[in-house]
Amino acid sequence: MKLLVDMNLTPRWVSFLKKSGWESQHWSAIRDPCATDRAITAWARQNNFVILTNDSDFPQILAYTRESGPSVVLMRGAPLTPEIRGAALILALDKFRDELEAGAIATMDWGDKLRVRVLPLDWRP
Repeated sequence: MKLLVDMNLTPRWVSFLKKSGWESQHWSAIRDPCATDRAITAWARQNNFVILTNDSDFPQILAYTRESGPSVVLMRGAPLTPEIRGAALILALDKFRDELEAGAIATMDWGDKLRVRVLPLDWRP
């Protein structure tokens, strides 16, 4: 599983994740840092990346489009640094690897609890 670290998270996540055995890249190292969330979502889907972000627009895009990917890990609360939240993120990624590889939105809250919803989201009647 490959992780795409969004612009709103520090690039330090990349080295932390790599040291923990996870392939990862920061968006700023791949494409235009000013790209829209829709463009980032499309690129992640096409290149089989899971988006790691603090931006709730990504789950909203997936809810609206009813796409089955890319998976998104939405981190909430502060501080969103690998030094503080990294160990909990690694545990969550390990625990929910299958769901994230299949297509899911995972939300990690302030208490480092992770909730997972499988994609596509079915919210319309």
